Amino acid sequence: MLVITAACYIAWLFRLSTLGQPLPSLPGDWEASVRGSLSLYAIPITIGAMWFCSLYKPRRDKSLWSEYGAILRATIVAIPTMIVLLWLLRVKIIDAAQTTVLDDGIVGTTPDAGRVQLLALAVALPLLLCTHRTLFRWTLRQLRKRGHNLRHVAVVGIGRLGQVACRTIERNSWTGLSVAYFISAAEQSERPSCLGRPIHGGLADLERTLERHPVDAVYLAMPSSRANRLPGLLRRLERFTVEVRVIPDVLPKYQAQSMAVSELDGMPILSYRECPTQGLGGVLKRGLDVVGSLAGILVFSPIMIVCAIGVRLSGPGPIIFKQRRVSIAGETFKIYKFRTMRCIEDEQAPGDATWTSRDDPRVTRFGRFLRQTSLDELPQLLNVLKGQMSLVGPRPERPELIPRFREDWRGYMLRQHVKAGMTGWAQVNGLRGDTSLRRRLRYDLHYIRHWSLGFDLKILWLTIFRGFAHRNAH
Repeated sequence: MLVITAACYIAWLFRLSTLGQPLPSLPGDWEASVRGSLSLYAIPITIGAMWFCSLYKPRRDKSLWSEYGAILRATIVAIPTMIVLLWLLRVKIIDAAQTTVLDDGIVGTTPDAGRVQLLALAVALPLLLCTHRTLFRWTLRQLRKRGHNLRHVAVVGIGRLGQVACRTIERNSWTGLSVAYFISAAEQSERPSCLGRPIHGGLADLERTLERHPVDAVYLAMPSSRANRLPGLLRRLERFTVEVRVIPDVLPKYQAQSMAVSELDGMPILSYRECPTQGLGGVLKRGLDVVGSLAGILVFSPIMIVCAIGVRLSGPGPIIFKQRRVSIAGETFKIYKFRTMRCIEDEQAPGDATWTSRDDPRVTRFGRFLRQTSLDELPQLLNVLKGQMSLVGPRPERPELIPRFREDWRGYMLRQHVKAGMTGWAQVNGLRGDTSLRRRLRYDLHYIRHWSLGFDLKILWLTIFRGFAHRNAH
């Protein structure tokens, strides 16, 4: 409430100072200041929006960035709601713009005071709320480093999955979670400890262990071979006032792209793999592609004209070379590139599909320059504008090579969960041309799992310095 009130007063004082209105003199203008700051309306509406966005639930295992996103969503809900409420209650805040005639005869317009204040509030509110949450989190982390404000956890399972859970919790100490002890997923256990924590028996002693050594939460890290015991174990834990978290035994065995739990008509669903660019994120990514491709075409058009002339003078054949490539969901499209070889590059038979070698004799002298500077890729801005590619993503592969890679490289088909891109995380890290496919795949999968609009902007920025001329470009 104090943070919201402070944001309201900052916006109100900004309105007064911007429009040259007199500042209030407290306490004489106390009632007028409360009314003018709109804090009486903003406090309940903003708190309601933050509750709606789950900002008052415990967030020990959530990152600070996810909290920033929730605050931004709450602000987007709160400001329009407050505008509608002020209109319904006929609160006079959005005054009509005033037209004035200056001494030299020029007509000027004074901005609407109410609109200035609301715009200032839309900026000040999320900034102050994010600052408050950041300081709050920092304070909690300092306390947790000193052993305060901890929540103690018991991990059921001493095998690989249980040890992964313990190390993950230990590595993320900012959550305030601390593994107190282990319980074996077997009926009994003779081992005294695991990863420096004691092992208090097995499942046969579960109730007695929890009564003797109370904890705040129980993490069930059961191996898949004992998954049939999970329902009974959950029923036994209903007798205790502990939080229960289940860690599925799929993390190291399979290529999990994302893990999230949703619900459909009361039925819980574990999202194991889905396209990361669906929904609002996909709309924003497409917007970035459209704006970026138009800007790129505008900026590079003189260079593209010079490249086209150079290709025409380098020998017979078309200026633009087209070739079938694979993008999202296995869809094929014709990729555009400046021709870099001496003759028309007919598509090879499936058995002959290979990458271009470093000293390929078919490459022209001007074509070699285009390849080394990546200028032959500029026509792909048209593919991006048409929606066939994205500015950022895994590089598109030839369809003739897909069956071979799909069988030889586990997880290769996950690359097709996003649109193919002109540049990517692998490319800005030097994995271009005839380089290690294993390393390139690892970088592509990292990009898919951690995709965000900010990650795309980072890759585009790095492309300016690393994405054009490179020793592996040939």
